Amino acid sequence: MSGLLERITNNMKKLSLISFFFLTFLGCEAKKIEVPDATKSASKENRMNSSEIAIIGGGCFWCTEAVFESVPGVEEVLSGYAGGKNKNPTYEEICTGLTGHAEVIKITFNPKEISFAKILDLFGESHDPTTLNRQGADVGTQYRSTIMFLNNTQQELANEWKKKLGTKLIDPVVTEIVPAPTFYLAEEYHQDYYKRNPNKGYCNFVIRPKLKKLNLE
Repeated sequence: MSGLLERITNNMKKLSLISFFFLTFLGCEAKKIEVPDATKSASKENRMNSSEIAIIGGGCFWCTEAVFESVPGVEEVLSGYAGGKNKNPTYEEICTGLTGHAEVIKITFNPKEISFAKILDLFGESHDPTTLNRQGADVGTQYRSTIMFLNNTQQELANEWKKKLGTKLIDPVVTEIVPAPTFYLAEEYHQDYYKRNPNKGYCNFVIRPKLKKLNLE
């Protein structure tokens, strides 16, 4: 009888040790699970729901992207192609000037912080709207000055902007104002180009001086 009790006691000790090591192992391996902040998620969703879109082109999209990424009230800027005949064009195809696409940017902005009219004003200041299919050394229809409106209000504001700007400039404003066609997102290496490559030649000699001129850097 005493032998049986001794075996039971020993087995209970073994079980206790196993339980101890098992729980300790779980405690060491346990990872903290972060629960998303529902308030922050809802806030971001509300901002996006109240946002508006603008699609414009004024030369190389590396420049226009860098300009508008520096503007308060602008939530997102994407570089892409629009206005041509080919679906899903590539940068190599665009560079031939034969597809009809323009290098454009798609701007998501908060209209409570910056209006579409203000975006057009900055657009006019950030490029030369009087040169046809050219901005500086960038030549071709892909570099044309364009406003691609998404609704009647944008169309009216764009027409007013062009008319008003025309009274201030000697040369005629050649910016086209057209309904927004399909926007095709450019390749990943074009996105945030200035932020990723601040010391490259084009950024140093073209983009940075433009940002400084506009007091955006």
